[in-house]
Amino acid sequence: MIPVQGYTGRCVAVLGLGRSGRTAATALRAGGADVVVWDDGQVGRDAALADGLTLRDLTQPQSYNDVAALIVSPGVPHLYPAPHPAVAAAWDAGVPVDNDIGLFFQSFATDDWDGFDVAPRVIAVTGSNGKSTTAALIHHILVENGRPAQLAGNIGRGVLDIAPPCDGAVVVLELSSYQADLARALTPDIAVFTNLSPDHLDRHAGVGGYFAAKRRLFAEGGPDRAVIGVDEPEGRYLANQISTGQADDRVIRVSSGQKLAGQGWSVFARKGFLSEFRQGRQVGAIDLREIKGLPGAHNHQNACAAYAACRTLGLGPRGIEAAMQSYPGLPHRSQLIAERSGVTFVNDSKATNVDSAAKALQAFPKVRWICGGLQKEGGLDALLPHLSHVVKAYVIGRDAANFARQLTGTQAEICTTMAVAVSRAVAEAQQGDVVLLAPAAASFDQYDNFEKRGEDFTACVMAAAQPG
Repeated sequence: MIPVQGYTGRCVAVLGLGRSGRTAATALRAGGADVVVWDDGQVGRDAALADGLTLRDLTQPQSYNDVAALIVSPGVPHLYPAPHPAVAAAWDAGVPVDNDIGLFFQSFATDDWDGFDVAPRVIAVTGSNGKSTTAALIHHILVENGRPAQLAGNIGRGVLDIAPPCDGAVVVLELSSYQADLARALTPDIAVFTNLSPDHLDRHAGVGGYFAAKRRLFAEGGPDRAVIGVDEPEGRYLANQISTGQADDRVIRVSSGQKLAGQGWSVFARKGFLSEFRQGRQVGAIDLREIKGLPGAHNHQNACAAYAACRTLGLGPRGIEAAMQSYPGLPHRSQLIAERSGVTFVNDSKATNVDSAAKALQAFPKVRWICGGLQKEGGLDALLPHLSHVVKAYVIGRDAANFARQLTGTQAEICTTMAVAVSRAVAEAQQGDVVLLAPAAASFDQYDNFEKRGEDFTACVMAAAQPG
């Protein structure tokens, strides 16, 4: 637990009692704050009472008379499409609004560090796709190389739930746009931007607001080193804004598919090979083709970003490569489920938008594609140029027929349920095919979250793919 500093004896309100909200309330109390909480759901309020927390309806203006700060959970809208009534009430009362990420950076450093030989460091990873894999891979590399490290944020544990860091420790955070957008303190030592594709547009009033939320990690935080994917205009813009010139090695440019030239520091992957260049000279290389936990060009971009972040901490290329070889991959992200009779089954349930699904499809030469769900804004047109590897699509979801109609030029079967889709794909798959779940849609029409969807896929595969 990271006790929150700066609020001893003061009243702090917490809105939203999911994982981050409950952890924030506990960490605030550990730091000596008086905590009041609210959740829109009765289940959350009942759980708070069971934990001994004090409920207060934070949507009421009079609730803020003694409040020093309002801490808002990531799932609560604080600006778009409309601010939550409690957030609006805090504004009107002049009460600062923050989140658990801001509290973490405010409270992470302590007087105990005066006795450390090496100060703890924070690596923060953001972007549209690949940030979970990149963060987990950085953590895996550090641990495999004997560096004390913890993984938290939008993946794993809440940021305030981790243990106070030891001498030389590294905390790796995955940060979503929701988390980066509201945090009042953002001061990572190393910041990583993977890529950008349209997502969560309702929460940010368009792609410009979405990018602005990601950019805050670099503009507000002023990291010592920035690792930036430059395969999209936003990444090139960001790298250019931070850099003072071509040879500024505080910025490490990362790419998958293109060679990066110049006198600066760059890491890129082409045809399955990772290359590191500094001052125009190659100083490191890794063959990524046989690393099973990192299939496809999109994972090679993740590998480049993780490699760059670890190099800034002084790790050598060979130590990084050895750790990558043992990386098992994350559940629901290009996760190898099973192989039977030459057919491979891959769970990429986290591919909830068009861009991430396109990258998953391009990772395999012959795909029987399970897709569909709650479609996001923008339709599927941007996905159509990337369907050349698809042998056939098996469409799930309550609106499967509409989803299938948009897959022009691709054979598609309306299956509606996961069990039917997996059964049909197994029956028709031939040697060399990959049965891939990459929905290109949210899960909420049929599942509580993408994890539940991936678990259902896995269960159906294990049942249907048993040797007969």
